[in-house]
Amino acid sequence: MKLISYQHSGRSSFGAVVGDRVVDLARHLPGVPDLAALIANPEKLAQAKLLAANATADHALDEVRLDPVIPAPGKIICVGINYVAHAEEAGRKVGNYPVIFQRFAETLLAHNAPLVRPAVSKEFDFEAELAVVIGKGGSHIAPEDAMEHVAGYTCFNDASIRDWQFHTHQYGMGKTFRSTGALGPWLVTADEITDYRELQVRGILNGEQMQEGSLSELAFDIPHLISYVSQALDWNPGDILATGTPSGIGFKRTPPIFLKPGDVFEVVISQIGTLSNPVIDEV
Repeated sequence: MKLISYQHSGRSSFGAVVGDRVVDLARHLPGVPDLAALIANPEKLAQAKLLAANATADHALDEVRLDPVIPAPGKIICVGINYVAHAEEAGRKVGNYPVIFQRFAETLLAHNAPLVRPAVSKEFDFEAELAVVIGKGGSHIAPEDAMEHVAGYTCFNDASIRDWQFHTHQYGMGKTFRSTGALGPWLVTADEITDYRELQVRGILNGEQMQEGSLSELAFDIPHLISYVSQALDWNPGDILATGTPSGIGFKRTPPIFLKPGDVFEVVISQIGTLSNPVIDEV
């Protein structure tokens, strides 16, 4: 099942995408306020699946304006240097523990919304990633139980301001500029993905492939990451885990390639879909 958050006629809602139509789940499931609440409730999620299969669609997909899949996640946990080939191109080695940083929810954008190159830098880079959406909360989660906490998967572009990233050894500032984190277009529920390790991630700039990687190449796999973070923080429904980007990023190319106004960057993930965003300058 493909689930979206969206706007229609000035109203925020969430729904299921069926072909090129949308079933308005908020209308059919009163008392469920948003998509994060839906994926936290197995009974309501089962009802949503039946509605997606049987209900008459309420809107055409092209009639709604998408929001980020989870418009306001409680936390966005990002992982750096998590593909061996990316670590090599960055001149880094994969350590004993995952590199963790955070992004703020207010930086998120939806599918087709413009990525904003900030006024203070021209070093605006792309990072195609698979994002995991948490459906079941918890702490101190064992790796063998971690996948029970996954509601589904979506595409993510952790677009980065490279010079700001390296102002200090704490590079989070360059990772959380306004209007730089694209998330969507939809959440594909975990039951649709037999083995996430078979997923392929590609980053495409203006029709040319820049990045490619397989989730089987992760240095720290999804169960390990969920378990590791849960030792410090409670996972909550709707939280996002961005699993890292494969090799091919712009600033390690010769010459470097950075995003500029007029560009279009796409994150394409097999079995998930395509997240596409144009680029504009901050005004």
